Amino acid sequence: MNIVYAVIVLGAMAVVFGLILAVAAKVFEVQVDPRLPQIQAALAGANCGGCGYPGCAGCAEAILNGKAPVSACAPAGAEGAAKIAAIMGMEAPTGEKKVAHVLCNGGTNAVKNFEYRGVSDCLAATKVCGGDASACRYGCLGFGSCVAACKFDAIHIGENGVAVVDKEKCTDCGACREACPRKLIVEVPYKQKVFVNCSNKDRGPAVTKVCANSCIACGMCERTCKFDAIHVVNNVAVIDYAKCRNCTMCAKACPKGAIEPIPTAEEKEKFKAAQKAAAERKAAAAKAAAEKAAADKAARDAEAAAAKEAPKAE
Repeated sequence: MNIVYAVIVLGAMAVVFGLILAVAAKVFEVQVDPRLPQIQAALAGANCGGCGYPGCAGCAEAILNGKAPVSACAPAGAEGAAKIAAIMGMEAPTGEKKVAHVLCNGGTNAVKNFEYRGVSDCLAATKVCGGDASACRYGCLGFGSCVAACKFDAIHIGENGVAVVDKEKCTDCGACREACPRKLIVEVPYKQKVFVNCSNKDRGPAVTKVCANSCIACGMCERTCKFDAIHVVNNVAVIDYAKCRNCTMCAKACPKGAIEPIPTAEEKEKFKAAQKAAAERKAAAAKAAAEKAAADKAARDAEAAAAKEAPKAE
């Protein structure tokens, strides 16, 4: 009988405590904006941290509170931003898709001071002997910190030892940019095809000693471009992507192969022949103009002399 009473008492206590908890849940209930889970569902769900917030939940809260734009989640893309804009009752943002790109083509073409044997991490490598395993202090170290940071399998170390981005997989989350200790990874327009794959800011002679593919700041690309889209800044060529037409003329003009796409030997020869022909046409036109100017001057001088002699004849 004691057991029955104990069961009844425990059951009654369970009911009482259940009621208390139910009342407490109602009294202390935290109202959640119904848009929050909708926004979070529209995000990529990668929790990559590229937005600068602690995971997708943090990003969703920031967007809801107006602390982050509806396009804060790069992996969600334009489609995700449009969904979030609709949830927020805003106009969908417009803009060109961006991807990451590594501004280096050194790798195996760069001179090595010593062979680094340690943790396969770029930041760790920079702490050993001043990070001078590679003679180029601006180049890609090739230990894959960016690869480890990418959650979309969009960046890998290429055959030449330099990180290469697969722009079809890249979501522009920014994780690889944050992971690179030398800040060689930049954001570029998806449609862009021409890049200066060098970040070395040393002067020409010092640069050629450390890398065979380096920009030597000769200015050939700048003089060749008809759209004012490339200039030498701090001893390295820099492209203005807003002006660039992807004509690749600068790449053909570069004597060091520092500009992508790297032209073939045949393309180089054709470019040189075209440049030579253009220079010859320009010289011929200048010569013809000079001869015409000289002839016109001679004619004017003759007319002036004749006019001066006329009064004497009378």
